[in-house]
Amino acid sequence: MASLSCFNTPISGTSQVPLKLGDQSPNPHVTSRNLSFWRLGSRFCQPGFVESYLRRSNVLKNSNQVEASINCTQISDVPLLSCSEAIERLRTIRESYKSKQQYLAMYSSIFGGITTDPAAMVIPMDDHMVHRGHGVFDTAAIMDGYLYELDQHLDRFLRSAIMAKIKPPFDRETIRRILIQTVSASKCRKGSLRYWLSAGPGDFQLSPAGCHQSALYAIVIQDQSPSDHKGIKVVTTLIPIKPPQFAIMKSVNYLPNALTKMEAEENGGYAAIWLDNDGFIAEGPNMNVAFVTKEKELLMPRFDKILSGCTASRVLVLAESLVSEGKLQGIRVGDVTLEEGKRADEMMLIGSGVLVRSVLQWDEQIIGDGKEGPVSEALLNLVMEDMKSGPSTVRVPVPY
Repeated sequence: MASLSCFNTPISGTSQVPLKLGDQSPNPHVTSRNLSFWRLGSRFCQPGFVESYLRRSNVLKNSNQVEASINCTQISDVPLLSCSEAIERLRTIRESYKSKQQYLAMYSSIFGGITTDPAAMVIPMDDHMVHRGHGVFDTAAIMDGYLYELDQHLDRFLRSAIMAKIKPPFDRETIRRILIQTVSASKCRKGSLRYWLSAGPGDFQLSPAGCHQSALYAIVIQDQSPSDHKGIKVVTTLIPIKPPQFAIMKSVNYLPNALTKMEAEENGGYAAIWLDNDGFIAEGPNMNVAFVTKEKELLMPRFDKILSGCTASRVLVLAESLVSEGKLQGIRVGDVTLEEGKRADEMMLIGSGVLVRSVLQWDEQIIGDGKEGPVSEALLNLVMEDMKSGPSTVRVPVPY
């Protein structure tokens, strides 16, 4: 086992925490302890590793700008607001900026109903999902007035709640009915429904023992961004992958996922890809990956250490028709090496947000011929058709 001698000094034993990431002589104990080294282990002990990662992520070069911004920010008289004044200010702020996403309806078990006023779509600060990350979530697409794979997503949602030791405030059928009614109230016929289970509000302690009851939240989102199915570039992330216990749970702890997405964008990519502790290809920040081998086999990493994607699982079923048509020779779920992935004829990202999107370049490696592949395109069409006219097992009607 690699030596962890560089982490021997406890944080409590350090007298000062460096404020500038760009300092020439940062305290290595403090810097290292504030970074996760679950997967990378002793790599964080290696000289220059942290600095190299921070430079790649544009942290060091932006630190002076951030410090200057903080120094020039001054707060004078802070007003004391009534509840109505605070809500009105929140409404004004929301109306002052344009977003491609509109929030059409929200359900909260805290106030026991649905609101269509975005200014009222709030949750308590002492909810343990807010200050401790003790919550789980899931998302279902809304297409032509139907919820796509609602039951599949709801099953995963409740499995995640069990793993997070959150007892839902209602039974499964009641939660399902609430979610459908929330979409109905929104009048949204194309968008997404996102929903959360939290340990609930109660206090700012670490344990949820003081929480009165778990909480259910749901919000309907209408995204007005134009659909984009053009091929993209991905990079291999330097962010440590989550341990399997947390990777297979869809919890609200998406900081690692957000950092990988930022890392990709800072390096000219769309998303970053994780490798597992054995070096096999794992997943993207919020989507699965799949490949078409030179033998025309659809290959997808196994789900035992990563999140089991509902869209990816559905793609494995829909792909059987391509085998029947001779466009694929087979379908396989298993370990995929980095070399196998980069020399594949096709690579794609699969998830409820992207559906199926071709990857044309991974790091410096061009995938296949550098163009969107025929299997990726065929799978995208199958998913889109499934969303519009699939069986009742994947399409739940919403009464408007």
